[in-house]
Amino acid sequence: MSQAEPMSDSAPLFSSDSEAEGPDDQPAVQTEESSSGVSRVRALLTVLILCYVNLLNYMDRFTVAGVLPDIEHYFGIDDEKSGLLQTVFICSYMFLAPVFGYLGDRYNRKFIMSSGITFWSVVTLASSYTPKEHFWALLLTRGLVGVGEASYSTIAPTIIADLYVKETRTNMLSIFYFAIPVGSGLGYIVGSQVSNVAKDWHWALRVTPALGLIAVLLLLFVVKEPKRGAVEARPEHQLHQTSWLVDLQDLSKNLIFGAITCITGILGVFTGVQVSRQLRTRTPRADPLVCAAGLLLSAPFLYLAIVFAQASTVATYVFIFLGNTFLSMNWAIVADILLYVVVPTRRSTAEALQIVVSHLLGDAGSPYLIGVVSDSLRRNDSFLWQFRSLQLSLLLCSFVAVVGGGFFLATALFIERDRERAENFVHTDEPIVVPKSGRSTRVPVSSVLI
Repeated sequence: MSQAEPMSDSAPLFSSDSEAEGPDDQPAVQTEESSSGVSRVRALLTVLILCYVNLLNYMDRFTVAGVLPDIEHYFGIDDEKSGLLQTVFICSYMFLAPVFGYLGDRYNRKFIMSSGITFWSVVTLASSYTPKEHFWALLLTRGLVGVGEASYSTIAPTIIADLYVKETRTNMLSIFYFAIPVGSGLGYIVGSQVSNVAKDWHWALRVTPALGLIAVLLLLFVVKEPKRGAVEARPEHQLHQTSWLVDLQDLSKNLIFGAITCITGILGVFTGVQVSRQLRTRTPRADPLVCAAGLLLSAPFLYLAIVFAQASTVATYVFIFLGNTFLSMNWAIVADILLYVVVPTRRSTAEALQIVVSHLLGDAGSPYLIGVVSDSLRRNDSFLWQFRSLQLSLLLCSFVAVVGGGFFLATALFIERDRERAENFVHTDEPIVVPKSGRSTRVPVSSVLI
C-alpha cells in the first residue's frame, strides 16, 4: 500500500490508521505532544508500560538460565541439548519477526502486541508443566514463546518513535532499553530464587505469565495508538524456611552476578547515550563510533573474565563489570540509528529485518554452538573438564565482539548519507504542480524530464 492511498478506519485491529487520527482539516502546526494524537501524560505512561513489558520479556529469557542446572538434571540432558532451549527460542523469534514487522507497519500495533503477549504468557505457563519424559515438549513451548516476543520487539520501539523526536526520543529509548540488563538480571535472580524456595524449578516459569496478563490489561486500557510519523510532520495518512546465614550464602551467588548485570547495563546504556550526545557536536558519525568503541573495549575484558574465572573470583567480577558496561553502550544507540535512517511507515519492517540479521549472525545458533564446542572439548565427565570445556568455548564471544566493532566502524563511513536520504525521502509517485499558462496543472513525476 503506497503512502498516498486512503485507508479505512472502520476496523481498529485491521486498519492502518491509528486510533488517534482525527479530521483532515486539523491545523497543520501542532505541538510535539499533540501532533501524535496522544497527550503528554499518556505518552509518558505508554513508554513506562512498554518498558515494563520489555522487562518481562528479558526476565522470561533469563529465568531459564537461572534454573538451567535443575532443568539439565530433571531431563538428564547435557550442555548440547540445554543450549537448544535458547537456540529454538531465538530461531522462532528471529523468523517470525518479519511477519510482525509487516503487520506492525499496516495494522493496529497495540492489539498486535496485546495478542502476542497473551499468547506468550499462556505458552510460558504451559511450559512449566512439562513432564520429564518429554523434553521435546519443553523445546516446543520455548519455541512458541518467540511468537509473543517477536510481536512485541518489532513494534514497541516504533510506537516510541511516533511519540517523540530528536533528543527526547533518544532519552525515551534509553529508558526503554534499560529493561534489557535489568530484566536479564532479575530473570536470573527470580528464576533461581523461586526454584530454591519452591524446591521445584517449574515454579520459576510461572512468575512472568501472571505479570504478562497485567501487561496486556495496561496495553489495552492505557496505551493509545499514536499517529505514524506525525511528530516528524510526516503523517502516514495525508516455601522452605532456612537460616539467615544460609539465605545470604545462597543469595550472594546469584545476587552478585544479577546485580552486576543490572548495574552495568544501566551504566552502559546511560554512558553510551551521554558520550554519543557530546560527540555529536563534533562529528555526525558519533553514534556508530561510540558503538564500535563499546564493543572493541568490551572484548578484552570479557576475555579476561573468562580466563580468570577459576583463578580469582574478585578479578572475574571486576572484568565482568567492565566488559558488560562497555558492551551495553550500544543498545539504545543502535535502536536510534535504525529509526532515523528509515522512513516512519517502514520502521516495524526495518526492526524485523534488524532482528533477523542480528540474531541470524548471533544468538540464534550461539548457545547450541557453544554447547557443541564444549562437549567436543570435554575429555571426561569430571567437574574440572565440565568447567574447562565451557570456559574455552565461551572465548568465542570476545572474538565476535571485535568483529562487531569493525562493522560499526564501517557503518560510520556511510551513516550521514543514509540519514540524509531518509529525512529527504519523497515518493516519486506523487504528482507535482507545474505552471501552465498562468494556471497550475498536476502531472505525474514520471512525465517530467529532469
